[in-house]
Amino acid sequence: MNSESIVKLMLKTKYIKQTCLIWIVIILIGNPMNQIFGQNLESEIDSLLNNVFNDKNGPGGEFLVSKAGNIIYQKAFGKANLELDVNLNTENIFQIGSMTKQFTSISILILEERGMLNVNDPVSKYVPDFPHGDKITLHHLLTHTSGIKDFTKIKSLGDIAQKEMTPKMMVDFFKNEPIEFAPGEKFEYNNSGYVLLGYIIELASGEEYEQFIQKNIFDKVGMAKSYYASDRKIIRKRAYGYQKKERSYVNKTQISFSVPFSSGSLMSSVGDMLKWQNALNQNLLLKEKTIKMAFTKYKLNSGQEFTYGYGWHLKEINKISIREHGGSVFGFKSMGVYIPSDDIYVIGLTNCDCNSPTTISEEIALLTLKTLKKQ
Repeated sequence: MNSESIVKLMLKTKYIKQTCLIWIVIILIGNPMNQIFGQNLESEIDSLLNNVFNDKNGPGGEFLVSKAGNIIYQKAFGKANLELDVNLNTENIFQIGSMTKQFTSISILILEERGMLNVNDPVSKYVPDFPHGDKITLHHLLTHTSGIKDFTKIKSLGDIAQKEMTPKMMVDFFKNEPIEFAPGEKFEYNNSGYVLLGYIIELASGEEYEQFIQKNIFDKVGMAKSYYASDRKIIRKRAYGYQKKERSYVNKTQISFSVPFSSGSLMSSVGDMLKWQNALNQNLLLKEKTIKMAFTKYKLNSGQEFTYGYGWHLKEINKISIREHGGSVFGFKSMGVYIPSDDIYVIGLTNCDCNSPTTISEEIALLTLKTLKKQ
């Protein structure tokens, strides 16, 4: 080998070593460009949230963003308790309001897989004296197309709001109200339908709704910070709920959680809600064929498609398919947004019904998608 060949070989060997060293550094510390994008995403989300939660001495919220099931952003803003001057942290537990409907719909599908009911069953199979029960199916209840009157619109609701109600008492409260449209004629969001579903879960399973959710969902998924709501039970790291009256905050209006029942009485944390989303993605609770029923757009009697499955709104923003649902109950609001095409999940929980996480959660989801696609 001549001297020129030896020089070329030495240079080539040096280049290979340098290249290997660069890749080792990238593997050990991560791609610097990914870190830059990550820092930019964090600062942009911070900016969005600081514009909304700008009262550091008031109630606030917690937000979590995940990609492929892994947390890429998680922060808390504001106070968990105003009277004790305690800050929110990322482990606080909030009431999630109507996001409860996701758990109710999945419970119905769990019972369907076990052969204990069918979504096409008429309500009369379980509640024989329910008016029009032979024409209203569980599918109608799940999709808000039943025509039953929403109990939140009944004027005498205040008479029972703080009473302990059994599921049967709640169903009796609204069942004799005039039907508002024929089953399947139109979509109209309805809490009564999901209370009735909770009652049917109890009748079909032989268990109380709270017990069924605990055993078949919370325990299986490992949601140790999720509960059927209670103002009496000692719940560690509870975020206290507030309402804003004119320029000051007040403690939330007290209600009996037996009233919203299976339409809005669960509590959870952002971390547990991520476990919930991951469990759905991984088919831990249901077979893939069954879970798809929750995320299918259905049609009215007219053939017109509407954008609600079983417990989720199914919509498009900027031609991006999104599954989402929010919740609102005295003192609390919630919002979960999932982009299935890119496995991006955003969950926002707030402890004042003056702070809605709905729009900002959508904005964070779209911002995350846009930023990650640049990498």
